[in-house]
Amino acid sequence: MRALDHDFNPTEKMIPFGIYLPRYQEVYLYFTNSKLTSDFIADCLDDFWQSQRDRFRQVKTLLLNLDNGPENHSRRTQFMRRITDFADTFQINMDLAYYPPYHSKYNPIERVWGVLEQHWNGSLMDTCETVIKFAQTMIYKDQAPVVKVLKKVYHTGVRLTQKEMAKLEERFERLPQLPKWFVHIAPVIADN
Repeated sequence: MRALDHDFNPTEKMIPFGIYLPRYQEVYLYFTNSKLTSDFIADCLDDFWQSQRDRFRQVKTLLLNLDNGPENHSRRTQFMRRITDFADTFQINMDLAYYPPYHSKYNPIERVWGVLEQHWNGSLMDTCETVIKFAQTMIYKDQAPVVKVLKKVYHTGVRLTQKEMAKLEERFERLPQLPKWFVHIAPVIADN
């Protein structure tokens, strides 16, 4: 008999991504059994905004507090392309604010992950369904999260050419003192 050093069957995995709205104490958890990529993160944001934008019609700028991970940092070409497309599609300003390395403790979503870890602490995570059930039954700030699984194959290594990125970079307003830590993206005004 062969032993596994992790709970999961090696053919199954679940990758999480979370969106937390501190003002409303709402949590939106997304999972994929593919890969954590810029496209997965952008699809999560797109799904979230499509489902919630009617609540926030007065919002003209979305501020995303990000952890500066390799899939979503401000020099990741595919991520920046997808966020720029998001701004254009939804006609909304995007402000990307990044936490510096080793400062994730200040990111409120980290507390959500801590509660989820405690919720399933010691339990056998042997199937994707088990992971989702635990996520759905977690309570954070007296509320259960909205949990969704994105069933799409995400490929790593998707990137823009230097020329494409240079053109896209013209759209960004980077904070002069902190160019990789804060980026403003205004939408191209759609013709009606």
